[in-house]
Amino acid sequence: MALKLMGLAVAGLVALTGSASAQNYPTRPVTMVIPFAAGGPTDVLGRVMAAKMSDPLGQQVVVENVTGAGGQTGSKRVTDAQPDGYNILIGTVGTHAQSQTLYKKPLYNASTDFAPVGLIAQVPIMLVARKDLPVKDFKEFVAYAKANQSKMQFGSAGAGSATHLGCVLLNYIIGVDITHVPYRGTGPALQDLAGGRIDYVCEIVTTAKPQVDGGTIKGLAMLDTKRSKALPDIPTAAEQGTKDLVAYTWNAIFMPKNTPDAIVKKVNSAMVEAMHSEVVKDKLGALGAEIVPDNQTSPEYLAKLVKDETEKWAKPIKASGVSVD
Repeated sequence: MALKLMGLAVAGLVALTGSASAQNYPTRPVTMVIPFAAGGPTDVLGRVMAAKMSDPLGQQVVVENVTGAGGQTGSKRVTDAQPDGYNILIGTVGTHAQSQTLYKKPLYNASTDFAPVGLIAQVPIMLVARKDLPVKDFKEFVAYAKANQSKMQFGSAGAGSATHLGCVLLNYIIGVDITHVPYRGTGPALQDLAGGRIDYVCEIVTTAKPQVDGGTIKGLAMLDTKRSKALPDIPTAAEQGTKDLVAYTWNAIFMPKNTPDAIVKKVNSAMVEAMHSEVVKDKLGALGAEIVPDNQTSPEYLAKLVKDETEKWAKPIKASGVSVD
């Protein structure tokens, strides 16, 4: 009986200590791990958010780029960190959905090894084609691809990249088997597309827009539920008869599992306040990113999104046979 009472007392003391810790949090700088290289879209978004989240948190949010394994290395760093609120992660559809099927041995379980904090933004993916491809819209593209799939090629920023898997989903839904040409980055892929050496690419709006505007490539469809503000004249695939073709990247904040709820709420509050900033809206808008509405910023919404997106991407990835050791 005495031992039981002592155990309850210790548990109560731990709970009180954790509560006090959460109440005072943060008392020192917070590290934001960005699992991709500096200068890329995820890095730019993360740095914009880190700068604005520092004010409501009352401590500096310091960015650290930890690259490797398609973003898994940096993400794993956060799962291994103490759940005290001082390590947060900018996760993506790649790190927290596609990786779970794409990699034969993922470094973590995206649904159970993190405490979801909140969704920040989505960046639409669009289908772009060489300017002399003999189609004028998505419906004609589908018909042409089905008739000419044996001699067509699509490019990407590399095997397993968002641009690759966007086209994997496209090909899966319209029912074609087309040769994939992986490049070392988006730039070379779009350069070859403009030169007519490949037929199409599924690219994020941010990097596709300049060439679409310049007329060196043509936009055929937005792979999203709505048109992009960056390119409002390009209709969605759904508008053109293919309602299930939705492929976009997203960015969200995660923390180590078992992080106290009070700390998660503080970080979520700082995230939402930063998202409401005009500076953040302007900078992310310039990237083609669309900040999500407030009803999509909760930890609960993000937890469900991770599960849904993991299931959604599993089917086309398995069907395509693409995998990474």
